[in-house]
Amino acid sequence: MKRLITLLAALAALFSAPALAGESIILQSTTSTQNSGLLDYLLPKFEKTSGIRVKVVAVGTGQALRNARNGDGDVVLVHAREAEREFVRQGWGVDRRDVMHNDFVIVCPKADPAGIRGMKDAAAALRRIAAKHALFVSRGDDSGTNKKEMKLWKAAGIDPRKASGKWYRETGSGMGATLNAAAGMGACTLTDRGTWISFRNRRDLAIMVEGDKRLYNPYGVMLVNPARHPTVKEKAARAFINWLTGPQGQKAIASYRLNGRQLFFPDATPIN
Repeated sequence: MKRLITLLAALAALFSAPALAGESIILQSTTSTQNSGLLDYLLPKFEKTSGIRVKVVAVGTGQALRNARNGDGDVVLVHAREAEREFVRQGWGVDRRDVMHNDFVIVCPKADPAGIRGMKDAAAALRRIAAKHALFVSRGDDSGTNKKEMKLWKAAGIDPRKASGKWYRETGSGMGATLNAAAGMGACTLTDRGTWISFRNRRDLAIMVEGDKRLYNPYGVMLVNPARHPTVKEKAARAFINWLTGPQGQKAIASYRLNGRQLFFPDATPIN
């Protein structure tokens, strides 16, 4: 049944494409999809197929959802499943679908000031960082990464914001800028693997913690509810969502590589 629904959605997008050529939509998305180069890889493929241009607003997940709630956008592609479901529950978004996933990692200076290298329990690693007052840089921007970080601190039983300005620093910036800050300060941080792979200014930073199931990082897409915001370009937006979660978009996601490494793994459609 899932395959049939996906096929029908893909066919609907295909037959509607010529009538939508020349349209443009606004995609509210995250800095990770932008910084990793994924959107620069995907969007030209979609535009070539559909004739629809996609304008990207790359901000943290929290800001992307707020922008969409205000009617500034047609589609949302973010990575904070609980916040996404709440967005839909409140009626701001509709037709949420799983798209892809990767994972988060904790990176620190190679000297490993907190002694966490190789740990598989991310919360325990953060607890050790706090105990040793090792420098930690947070995005502090209500992004999907920041939301994940705060969940991990909560699991560790620690509120790091009490140490704000001391061993715990908040940038209020995107992932690339936060990694730059961590590299410059010799600090630890949490990053999505996609941005980490694409990040060039690593200096002395290296992955210390990975593999914890709590570091799983799923992405979802949804339509901004046209019943709340009549300016939403529903047909063009749905064409994009259908393409992204259909065979073509999912194969494109799976094929995107940087330095020979796959950055994202498709979740919406079986890849044959």
